[in-house]
Amino acid sequence: MSTKIIAGLFYSLDGVVESPDQWQFDAFGPEESATMSELVSNATEMVIGRTLWQEWSEFWPQAGGPFGEWVNPVRKHVLSSQHSGDLDWNSTVIDGDVETYIRDLKESTSGDIVVSGVEAVRSLFLAGLIDELTLTTHPVIAGHGKKLFDAETPITRLQLLRTTGTPAGNVISTYALKDTNG
Repeated sequence: MSTKIIAGLFYSLDGVVESPDQWQFDAFGPEESATMSELVSNATEMVIGRTLWQEWSEFWPQAGGPFGEWVNPVRKHVLSSQHSGDLDWNSTVIDGDVETYIRDLKESTSGDIVVSGVEAVRSLFLAGLIDELTLTTHPVIAGHGKKLFDAETPITRLQLLRTTGTPAGNVISTYALKDTNG
C-alpha cells in the first residue's frame, strides 16, 4: 500500500468550512461518522495548521472518544512561522520548505498523512500535494465564515473520485486534482 496524503472537511453549500460545529450539528449521522473514521483509519501522521493545532492541543489531550484515541498519539507536523522545533502533544514544527518537507514525509512513512486546517488544506491541495480531498457537503447556507476556496483561487480542475449521499442529507464527495497534462 502506498502512502496517500488526504484531507476531509465539512462544507456548507456556500463553501464555508470554518466552525462547522455552528451549522452541521443537525445533519451528522452514523454515515458521516463512518466516513471520518475511514478517512483517518490508515493515517499515522498529520499535517496541521498552527491555529487549529493550538485549539486542538488545548482540548483533545483531555478528551476521549474515537477521534481522541486517534488524534492524541498520531504524530503531528505543524505549519507555523511562530514556533520552531518540537512542541508538546507529539508535535513538531515543519522546518524549511514546506513542499519538500511534505514530499519527504510521504516517502518516509508507511501510513497515510491527514492534512487539517483550512489554510493547510487549501495551500497543499492547490500545490498538488493532497491526493484526495473529501468534502462532506451539508444542506445548509452558513452565510459567513472562512471558505475553502476564495476569490483569489485560480481556476483549478478537479476529478471526482467517488460520491455518496447520506440519510442526513449530506453529499460526501472525494476529489483529486485533475491531471491536465495528459
